Amino acid sequence: MTWKKRSKRSRLRGIKTAGHGSTKKHRGKGSKGGMGMSGTGKKAGQKKTYVLKYFPNYFGKMGFHSRNKKLKGINLKDIQGNLNNFIKDGLAKKTPGGIEINLKGYKVLGEGELKDKFIITAYAFSEKAREKIKTSGSIIAEQ
Repeated sequence: MTWKKRSKRSRLRGIKTAGHGSTKKHRGKGSKGGMGMSGTGKKAGQKKTYVLKYFPNYFGKMGFHSRNKKLKGINLKDIQGNLNNFIKDGLAKKTPGGIEINLKGYKVLGEGELKDKFIITAYAFSEKAREKIKTSGSIIAEQ
């Protein structure tokens, strides 16, 4: 007499995942599509036409843009004290009108005094720094 082999499937009924591990696709409620941007498929392939029509910039790299620029602060005493280094690095040069110094990405702060005549180009200036620069006879050139 031959024996009929019992199928493996019949032994898995009654087990919560029925032999499919913890995957979401075989839990008896579909592939979880239609809930916002969730669902399976590479980059939600079944929703791609909708997304391309109503959200054209959804796919791809967007880049990072900061609204609040974090500026480095520099005091007037640091400008006066590091003048030789600025000239050596090419950030400053001597002109007949004064020493031109380019401080892109910096906010000039008001601690210290200026002894020389400067033409300072920077992203921002504090109120105290503006007063001290003007009293020293220097010129502010904003970006």
